[in-house]
Amino acid sequence: MEQGIHELTAGYALDALDPEERRAYEEHLPGCERCREELSAFWEATASLALAATGPEPSPTLRERILAGARAEPQNIVPIRRRPVFASVRIVAAVAAVAAVVAIALGAWAVSLHGRLGNANDRLAAERTSLSVVSDPNARPVSLAKGDGRLVVAPGGRAVMIVDGLTPAPPGKTYEVWVVMGTTPKRAGLFHGGDRSVVAVDGTVGKDAVVAVTLEPAGGVDAPTTPPLVASQPV
Repeated sequence: MEQGIHELTAGYALDALDPEERRAYEEHLPGCERCREELSAFWEATASLALAATGPEPSPTLRERILAGARAEPQNIVPIRRRPVFASVRIVAAVAAVAAVVAIALGAWAVSLHGRLGNANDRLAAERTSLSVVSDPNARPVSLAKGDGRLVVAPGGRAVMIVDGLTPAPPGKTYEVWVVMGTTPKRAGLFHGGDRSVVAVDGTVGKDAVVAVTLEPAGGVDAPTTPPLVASQPV
C-alpha cells in the first residue's frame, strides 16, 4: 500500500476511496508533503470544475418575455419605398426592446455568478483549513462517543470533525456543529451531511470541550433544539 499510496490522492479529493484506503491515506498524509500539496491542488481544481459545471441558468420566462415583446411591436405593412424612415424607427425600437430584456437577463446572471463565486471561495477556504488540520503532524485524533467518524484537533485548538453515515439534511433543515464547554454550547458551523462530511470547526476547541452535531432548522439556531446525533469524547 505504501508504494502506491501517492496514487490515492485524486480518489481522496473526490471522496471515492473505500474505508480501508481512506484510513490508510489519512494516516499517511501528515508525514507526506508531496501528498498534502497534491491534495490541495486537486481540491482547488474540483472546486473550479464544480463552479464551471453549474453555469448560469436563464430564467424560464426569459424566452416568453422576448417573444411577447416582439409580438407587441406593430407589424410594418407600409411599403419600404414610401415610408423608410418610420420602418427604420420601428426596427430600431424592436431591437432596443430585445436588447433591454437581454441586458436585464445578463444583470441577473452576473449577480448569480457573483454569488456562486463567493460560495465556491468559501468552500475552498474551508477545504484548505481542513487540510491544514488533518495533515498537521502534531494534530491528534479524538474518538467519538456517539456517531461514526472522529474529531481531529491541531495545536492551538483548530479542529476538523469527520462524520460518516449522516444522511443529507432534509429540506428546511441543516446539521449544526457545537463546541460545548461544560453545559454551554457555542455555534461552530453548518453542513449538509452525506456519506462522509469533513467539517472545519469554527473557532477553537479547548481542553475538555466536546464537539457535537445536531439537526436544526435551515440557517442554524443559537442553541441546540434536538439531541446530538454526533458527539466527541472530551478533548
